[in-house]
Amino acid sequence: MKVAVISDTHYGDKTRNLPTFLFEHLRKIQPELILHAGDVTSPELLEKLEEIAPTLAVRGNVDRLNLPEEEVVEVEDVKIGMIHGHQLLSLNAHFLTLKALEMDVDVLVFGHTHRYYYDIHSLYGKKVILLNPGSPVFPRMDSPGFAVLKVSGENVGVERITFW
Repeated sequence: MKVAVISDTHYGDKTRNLPTFLFEHLRKIQPELILHAGDVTSPELLEKLEEIAPTLAVRGNVDRLNLPEEEVVEVEDVKIGMIHGHQLLSLNAHFLTLKALEMDVDVLVFGHTHRYYYDIHSLYGKKVILLNPGSPVFPRMDSPGFAVLKVSGENVGVERITFW
C-alpha cells in the first residue's frame, strides 16, 4: 500500500496557490491514503487531497481547523502515528522516539520544521521509524517535496519525492 505523507502546506495562510506539481506527483503516484502532518490552514486543501485519496490530517500550530492533535492509523500490519510536532519540547530523535512509544506506533510522522527527516531509532527494544516529509511549498534549508510510505505487511519503505 502506498501512503503519501505531506506537511506544512500553509494553503490560504502563506500562499493562495499550491504548486500544481504537488497534485501532479500525487496523481502519478496514486496513493491509497494521504497523511497530512499539520499546518493545512484551509479546508479546501483537504477537499482537493480527498479527490486523490482518503486523507487524514492533524492540527498544526497555525491551524484553526477542527483537527485532532494526534492520530493513529493502521496500514496493513503497521501502526502509523501522526503529530505536527509543536507540542513537543524538542523535535530531537529521543523526544520523537519517546512520543512514538507513548502512542504505541511503528512509524511516527511529524512536521513543523519544513525539513525532510527520516531515520530509524530503537529504544527499550522497540524499533521506530521517524519521518518528516518536509514542505512542498515552504521548505527550510531543503528542497520542496513530500514522502511516500510503501507498506507491505509489517515492512515499511520510505521514498522521498522532490520537485526539482
